[in-house]
Amino acid sequence: MMGYYILIGAIALVSWLVSAQLKRKFKHYSKVHLRNGMSGAEIAEKMLSDHGIRDVKVISTAGMLTDHYNPRNKTVNLSEGVYHQRNAAAAAVAAHEVGHAVQHAQAYEWLTMRSKLVPVVSVTSSMSMWVVLGGIILGAAQGVGIGFWVAVAGLIMMGMATLFSFITLPVEYDASNRALAWLKTKNVVTPEEFKGSEDALKWAARTYLVAAIGSLATLVYWGLQVFGGRD
Repeated sequence: MMGYYILIGAIALVSWLVSAQLKRKFKHYSKVHLRNGMSGAEIAEKMLSDHGIRDVKVISTAGMLTDHYNPRNKTVNLSEGVYHQRNAAAAAVAAHEVGHAVQHAQAYEWLTMRSKLVPVVSVTSSMSMWVVLGGIILGAAQGVGIGFWVAVAGLIMMGMATLFSFITLPVEYDASNRALAWLKTKNVVTPEEFKGSEDALKWAARTYLVAAIGSLATLVYWGLQVFGGRD
């Protein structure tokens, strides 16, 4: 168990460092004002229009770094700062979220797969750890039997969350690539502004990478506890 806490602690530390660096990057690039004077909302609307997407709305949402695309009601949700601000960071985030809308419109297979997993993961992710622990405890009390299979069921649930984390990676990287390609080809930003947008999106993507690695490490650890504990 101590090994698990050390592992989780190390991953949590890396996650915090990446998150802190991401916030610093966005704070820095928020000072790089766009020469064209466009706000995040205007950039999002232009990118949607350039891709022929007419049924997606761009709306403002409360909070910081709460930006997301909602495929259920087809809305690009931009945090208040991104929605109103006119800088390289806002341009990057707005274009990235529209990148997801473009994926949806074009039936991007990785986004489709992730969307199908959302209902399952939303139910199983919060209880998988308890199911694994319950199975291990039950197995210790009764020997290898039903406890082992309960633990395996928990691992399968945990595995779904890990799969979701890794499927998220190509979805996020592709959305960033679409955003950066559009910003560059349409000359929405200057070369200097583009570098800022690119750097900001790279750090945003790294948060998903750390989360995926953490999810896999947790799955492997508990898998070893369940299968390594068998006689």
